Amino acid sequence: MESVKACAEKIIANVEEVIIGKHAPVQMTVLALLCQGHLLIEDVPGVGKTMLARAIAKSIGCRFSRIQFTPDMLPSDVTGVSVFNQKTREFEFREGPVFAQIVLTDEINRATPKTQSALLEAMAEQQITVDGTTYTLSQPFLVLATQNPIEYEGTFPLPEAQLDRFMLRISLGYPSKTDEASILEAQRMLHPVQVISQVVTIEELLDAQEQVKSIYVDELVKEYIVSLVDASRHHPDVYLGASPRGSLALYKTAQARAAIAGRDYVIPDDVKALAEVTLAHRLIISPAARIKNVDPREVVQELLDSVPVPGTRVRM
Repeated sequence: MESVKACAEKIIANVEEVIIGKHAPVQMTVLALLCQGHLLIEDVPGVGKTMLARAIAKSIGCRFSRIQFTPDMLPSDVTGVSVFNQKTREFEFREGPVFAQIVLTDEINRATPKTQSALLEAMAEQQITVDGTTYTLSQPFLVLATQNPIEYEGTFPLPEAQLDRFMLRISLGYPSKTDEASILEAQRMLHPVQVISQVVTIEELLDAQEQVKSIYVDELVKEYIVSLVDASRHHPDVYLGASPRGSLALYKTAQARAAIAGRDYVIPDDVKALAEVTLAHRLIISPAARIKNVDPREVVQELLDSVPVPGTRVRM
């Protein structure tokens, strides 16, 4: 697993030249990349969400595209459209911005549900179907979506089916005073994202993604993951618990976290560290609990406190 660890450390160190003082969110982004999952960044404007996506793309040499979601956008503005060529007398497909490898969907909740759903097939199956023809997307493929958790005027809440397709939900948060002073100095002459270079090849990343899949997960740890997810479905404050896709997200990210740590096996601490970011956005709080301002993240912490952590046994 040393090659995976080295690959992840190179990307993280390079991105942290741009995103200062946010090691945990940067690491989570790399985890999603290694797991071939997608990321929802929920935070206020100006904290570096767009720069994080650009820095990741430059670090691995991937094609990057940015889609600014607005209420008047159409699904074809995302996927592409067939245009009639008068010279050849045939229709030609013009690819949309989703035909990239790192796709930043900025303010995803500004678009209508119809336009948001244009991403569903791409996120789930890495392909796009337009006019009955299916187009395979290039690998690696990562969607980083952003939304503002404060301003709700003129927004359309993400449907549960869309939320469920995001492997992780993270936030960057405001920097500390020291880090903010470092940001001012770093951007005095030129933005760091303009000068960072590629540190990992696409082939190295794809190889790391395959190696992550081979990380050993003991039956006891699998049972622990399933018990946490199952407990979310029976919590008194939860109307709808996490789906099996939530179990898979927790399973895969735990493998990636173990690989980044240089281990070839998952431990319960990996699961506990990732439970909130993989499960909280999948929980639908009951109306009665919503009145009491119950936060899904608090529910996940309660689950971690109540579900027994598995013991150890000799690996044969």
